[in-house]
Amino acid sequence: MRLFSLRQTNRAILMSMSASLGLVLAFNAQAATVEPTNSQNASAQSQNTNRLTSATSTDGIIALVNDNAILKSDLINAIMQTRARAQAAGQPIANSPQLQSEVLNGLIQRELQLSLANRLGLQPDDAAINQRLAQIAQAEGVNSLAGLQQKLDANQPGRYAALRAKLFEDAAIQALQQRQVSSRVRISEQDVDAFLASPEAKRLNQNEYQTIHVRVPYIDDYSRLSAAQREQALAVAKTLRTRLLESNVDVEAAMSAAQGSYPIPLQGGDMGFHSAAALPTELSSQITKLDVGEVSAPLVTPEGIDIVKLADKTVNNKMIVPQWDVRHILVKIDELQTDSLAQQKINDLYEQLRQGADFASLASTYSDDPGSAGRGGDLNWVGEGEMVGEFEAVMKNTTVGDYSAPFRSQFGWHILKVDDKRQQDISNEYRRDLARQALYQRLAPQATEDWLQELRAGAYIQVIE
Repeated sequence: MRLFSLRQTNRAILMSMSASLGLVLAFNAQAATVEPTNSQNASAQSQNTNRLTSATSTDGIIALVNDNAILKSDLINAIMQTRARAQAAGQPIANSPQLQSEVLNGLIQRELQLSLANRLGLQPDDAAINQRLAQIAQAEGVNSLAGLQQKLDANQPGRYAALRAKLFEDAAIQALQQRQVSSRVRISEQDVDAFLASPEAKRLNQNEYQTIHVRVPYIDDYSRLSAAQREQALAVAKTLRTRLLESNVDVEAAMSAAQGSYPIPLQGGDMGFHSAAALPTELSSQITKLDVGEVSAPLVTPEGIDIVKLADKTVNNKMIVPQWDVRHILVKIDELQTDSLAQQKINDLYEQLRQGADFASLASTYSDDPGSAGRGGDLNWVGEGEMVGEFEAVMKNTTVGDYSAPFRSQFGWHILKVDDKRQQDISNEYRRDLARQALYQRLAPQATEDWLQELRAGAYIQVIE
């Protein structure tokens, strides 16, 4: 398979470095954010410091954010990293006052979020961070975290520790945003009903589609293409479509035959099976209309001309999943209750349970979860993927009729009790949950932006020229 990226923008590159949308950076971005080599550092600093409005030294404060400072060197490194990511994405961006302003704004937003996460005691799970590091290690061609550390630190001492610290910070910001933004996005049952009645809801079906997706990339930016160059790309796409119409087609052979003298390699191939919800948004409506064996007409996009064939489809009208009837006691960590106090309180409640206290009574009296405390901590039936990872892991390993030892999540300290377990057909509920997720993804960016503006408005920020 020849891989390609459907869409990358300079703004997306800038947002990835600030984590303002809570996305954990991909490995290539992480590799770029680890400190540059000495020669790169010297060259970039020479270029970038001349553009700053203060002295040419990388020392000194460029901004104050509440009680913390952002250094000129922080800004210079962040600009270098942003430009490195843009270069890796094939979209080089020039250093400019606008870039400096946007990168500094990202650093300020990041500092505000990290400060709040620290005050709330949000501590990412070590296991999740280690799993992320293991993925990076695999991409680097090493088979252990120790091997990754040795490789990174061989290039520059402390590089592994810096990467690990950044992953922790990104995870803390993501947890913080989930907590803050989820309370701001309101989705009613009427909203869900309207979404399910819309054409977009076709992506929520449980069928799986095996697609062959090939792109004819343009020779140059679309706006600069001549009429002859556009016709050349379209002719290649039409030739490829004709070959893909054959049954049992050899995709690589079809791509090679259609390539001809076209100067840019064709991209894509057999993409395997995907659920409708996992298909690219731009193509899902086309794919779900195709019968098995059919090929779409050439789809002209700003990046190239796409051809999609539906190679196979599996139909699944039911979804049977395990569910747990679970209740819990939550002791929150917030501005009024530190992590140590919350842990002491949950341990006291655990000891009462061991002495024979009623779980529902303790939950009604002491749980900080307003949604379940009034029901004795009852969360009703819970399926996989509905709770945070730490909660789900403990829930799955707790025997029916028993309760867990205290454990921590991003929301605080918990004890849970599993009352029952069953296999349930949740096809309708699954579709409604997917609809809520789709609506949430649509509304969350604006809610995040509003929250960040409020966070910034309530902070002391001084940019030093």
